[in-house]
Amino acid sequence: MRKRRTWGAIILSAVMGVSMFATAAFGQQVQTNETYRVLIKGAASEKAKAKASYGVRWDFAANGFTTTVNAQQYQALLHNKNLTVERVPEVHIATVQEAAAKPGGTAGTAPSDQTPWGIQAIYNDPAITSTSGGSGIKVAVLDTGVYKNHADLAGSLEQCQDFSQMKVSWVDGTCSDGNGHGTHVSGTVLANGGSTGKGIYGVAPEAKLWSYKVLNDRGSGYSDDIAAAIRKVADQASGLKVIISMSLGSSTKDSLISDAVDYAYSKGVLIIAAAGNDGSADNTIGYPGGLVNAVAVAALENVQQNGTYRVADFSSRGNSATDGDYVIQERDVEVSAPGRAVESTWNDGGYNTISGTSMATPHVSGLAAKIWSANPSWSNAQLRTELQNRAKANDIKGGISSATGDDNASGFGFPRVK
Repeated sequence: MRKRRTWGAIILSAVMGVSMFATAAFGQQVQTNETYRVLIKGAASEKAKAKASYGVRWDFAANGFTTTVNAQQYQALLHNKNLTVERVPEVHIATVQEAAAKPGGTAGTAPSDQTPWGIQAIYNDPAITSTSGGSGIKVAVLDTGVYKNHADLAGSLEQCQDFSQMKVSWVDGTCSDGNGHGTHVSGTVLANGGSTGKGIYGVAPEAKLWSYKVLNDRGSGYSDDIAAAIRKVADQASGLKVIISMSLGSSTKDSLISDAVDYAYSKGVLIIAAAGNDGSADNTIGYPGGLVNAVAVAALENVQQNGTYRVADFSSRGNSATDGDYVIQERDVEVSAPGRAVESTWNDGGYNTISGTSMATPHVSGLAAKIWSANPSWSNAQLRTELQNRAKANDIKGGISSATGDDNASGFGFPRVK
């Protein structure tokens, strides 16, 4: 089945995908009716002039500032020898268009399974009928927003922010999801079954959701908006236990996002991100999943091979040169989790089944919330070590490039509740 490479907002899923792929060649001639998001760097005095001329979307201090310019302004900036100008990469939701997605049900309809196979797998309990845990933990889902009125997410939403608007950089109190991807991954993290208990369950239903809409309803966005959202989460994390869950990515490393991830990690936030849907060749992992301070998650499918779950062919692989050392370096897959044919909440009030590393990521984010809630004295680094140890205890040996121990397909393995 053909895979769609869409990482700018790669909601790494089998029906949607998040990657940051599409950027125009620097300096190419552009259409006069187009606009461009750019990062401008230079001496403070020169940046001040540029800010006055073009305005500021996000100011990253020494790392420059971003703004939107038209074609004529863009060409003028390229010829300004006192400034360095870079196009800001786009990011997309990465989903894998494999089996046709199950249509979302209408509001009030029941899911086909209240505890889908991924929940049963991560809890290591095929008979589980409901889930628990996550109290006191905040999970910031950076995605396409969330359908706030979904019955199975009632009482979970604590913050709602929109970083995807074109005319303004940030709007508080809105995070409407016109795509569905953000609602889907949020449900896998913390859906609570609804007031009747007949809805679907996520991994950690007692956690609180911070929904940060960084991708528009087409599932695409810009790296500066994502970086700003990561930093905003980090600045609010003091005294709290916060996890960032990003089912998005890009095939190339972006300095704004990598710096923001390092900043958030230094503030005690655990960052979990999709590995990407460009497998199964070596070194296909995307970013931010490929960063050292992010936990990269590969996708498993509900198929047994060599006595374990199998890594999906679409799941991006890490660097095989660093296999076997149980040390996370750049471009390493860290852990794996259910990612193919995952049912969860949808933005019409019903449910949808889609696939991708987008779907694997929230399983691990929910597990991290459940573990951290039970161990509130732990640091983000200690929590990460626990995820790694649980993954080692459930080695994955199925799928292309999978092998005993640390491998570039499944990482350390599949961390579970028990």
